[in-house]
Amino acid sequence: MALADRDALLDAARTARGHAYAPYSGFTMGAAVRTERGDIVPGTLVENVSLGLAMCAERVALFATATADDRPTAIALVSRRTNGELTFPCGACLQVALELGGPDVAVVVADPDGAIAESTVGELLPRGPHRP
Repeated sequence: MALADRDALLDAARTARGHAYAPYSGFTMGAAVRTERGDIVPGTLVENVSLGLAMCAERVALFATATADDRPTAIALVSRRTNGELTFPCGACLQVALELGGPDVAVVVADPDGAIAESTVGELLPRGPHRP
């Protein structure tokens, strides 16, 4: 992914993180998806007192991409670290990205201090079921 594209995606995820609704965990997350058409679609964490109704920032952005009848090519996630490591999308978010975009979807994660790591959905979920 080109540096300018990566930076724009991370900027959108940082902005989305500022809108996270996380009154229970305080673990604010923001995401952004780049689509095949070149649009950037943001998503933010939305918690609920009924934990099963919460939605990760990545899936919010991915579902909005599907609503726009587009496909994801890259996803960025910005949040604080988990156990000292950069936070990557959870299995459910990776599975949705795999379904909607395939194993080549780029994944970029960053923490608030600016540390960045990159991968792909296929590397993070190598045997995930998906349509051909």
